[in-house]
Amino acid sequence: MPDGQPTFTLAYVPGVMPGKWVRRWQERLPGVPLTLVQTPAADAAALARDRDVDAVLLRLPTDRTGLHAIPLYTETTVVVIPKDHLVAAADEVTLDDLADDIVLHPLDDTLGWERPPGRPAIERPATTADAVTLVAAGVGLLVVPQSLARLYHRRDLTHRPVTDAPQSRVALAWPEDETTDLMEQFIGIVRGRTVNSTRGRPPTPTPTPATRSRAGGGDGDGEKGAKAAVRRSTGKKRQPGGPRGGRRRKPRRRS
Repeated sequence: MPDGQPTFTLAYVPGVMPGKWVRRWQERLPGVPLTLVQTPAADAAALARDRDVDAVLLRLPTDRTGLHAIPLYTETTVVVIPKDHLVAAADEVTLDDLADDIVLHPLDDTLGWERPPGRPAIERPATTADAVTLVAAGVGLLVVPQSLARLYHRRDLTHRPVTDAPQSRVALAWPEDETTDLMEQFIGIVRGRTVNSTRGRPPTPTPTPATRSRAGGGDGDGEKGAKAAVRRSTGKKRQPGGPRGGRRRKPRRRS
C-alpha cells in the first residue's frame, strides 16, 4: 500500500454484523480501504482507546473512559435451551421461569447482570461459545443477546425471548480526540446520512469575482465574447456603416 494512502480500520465484537456499513463505505469511498478486525468483547474498548483501530462496534455497558460512543440499536435478550426443554413450549419467558435451572454465566458475558438468574454452575465457562456447548450437553441454560444465539446456533438448540432480562446495546466507539474526516464519514454511514449530506465534508468555496470573470460572467464581457465567437464561426465581418447581419439593401430603380 503506498505511503500516505488513507485507510480505516474497524473492529467489531462477535455477533455484530458490519457488512451493510462496509458496503456503503466501499460505494462512497472506493479509494479508502476499510479493514475489519474481529475482537473479543472484553478487548473491544481497549482497542479503540489504545488507537489500535480507528473505531469499534461493541456492546454496552462497557468502560467508556476516553471514548466517544454512539448507541446504534438494542438487541433482544434470549435464553438458549435444548429443543426438548420445557421452556421451548413457550413463546417467551421471564427470569422467574428460569429460577430452577442452572444458568451459565460465561466470563465474556455482556449483559452486566447485577445478579445472574437461575442457579449458578460450579464453574463459569470461559467464553459464550463454550457455554453454548455446555447447553447442548445438558449442563444448563444460557441468557445472551439474540445475535450471539444466532452466531453459535446448533440444530439441537433453540432460543426464546426473555422479557425482563437486561438488554445489550450495540454502539460505535472511537477515541475522544480522534474525530477525523474519515470517522465523520463512517458516523454518517451508520446513522444513515445520505451521500449528499454536508456533515463532515468541507464546504464548497464561494466563487470570487476573478473566478466569475474567468468563467465569462463579468459585466458585458460574456455578451461581447459571444458575438465575437459568432463572427469567427461564420467568417464574416459586418461592413462598416452597413446594416446589421452583413446584408445589403436592394438598389432602388430610377423612374
